[in-house]
Amino acid sequence: MRIDIITLFPEMFGPVFSQSILGRAQRQGLVQIVLHNLRDYTYDRHRTVDDTPYGGGSGMVLKPEPLYEAVNSVKSIPVTFQREAIRKTAFLTPQGQPLKQNLVQGLTKLDQLILVCGHYEGFDERSRILLAELEISLGDFVLTGGEIAAMAVTDAVARLLPGVLGDEYSAEEESFTEDLLEYPQYTRPRVFQGLEVPEVLLSGNHKEIALWRRNQSLERTKNRRPDLLK
Repeated sequence: MRIDIITLFPEMFGPVFSQSILGRAQRQGLVQIVLHNLRDYTYDRHRTVDDTPYGGGSGMVLKPEPLYEAVNSVKSIPVTFQREAIRKTAFLTPQGQPLKQNLVQGLTKLDQLILVCGHYEGFDERSRILLAELEISLGDFVLTGGEIAAMAVTDAVARLLPGVLGDEYSAEEESFTEDLLEYPQYTRPRVFQGLEVPEVLLSGNHKEIALWRRNQSLERTKNRRPDLLK
């Protein structure tokens, strides 16, 4: 899979994408992450990407021309052979649909995901109409730009790709996979500060362990995120 990120600040991503699981996945060729500086798609000597809003108001709005050039240029890149690539362009904006695990799972089916980072007062509406096939939000709050959201989406998608986590079952039992929170996890030592590991986890009875984990997931979801059970 290829993930392209269009941003005003590509230098923000290096420390995040070069480390840990994402770094290893790229080195192994399991995912390709490519950064594009939006200013490279401007044609004036000041490399202008924003302008004042029509109708007045504070802040600046991202101009539609550079975004149109950038997205269409990235979409023209061949990413598959002998068939048409499955692509999607997603704008990262507080107005988008919330990022949830079922959305992430759907994005893993793509050959190319193009993430466009918002900034300033956001996008010119014509950019949304012409380019955005999907809009994604991390939640009901506002960030200074879409870069952190792009990192979150990239990490969430990449870790579900085959081979990225190493253990093919690692992602299957995580929180939100079945609209449930994950069960409690324990490791050594067996007793810490007077708190013991539940006996069932030491029993070796896989059926009982699976039942305990399922019940714990249901109970934790009921107490912490009852909205997921509706």
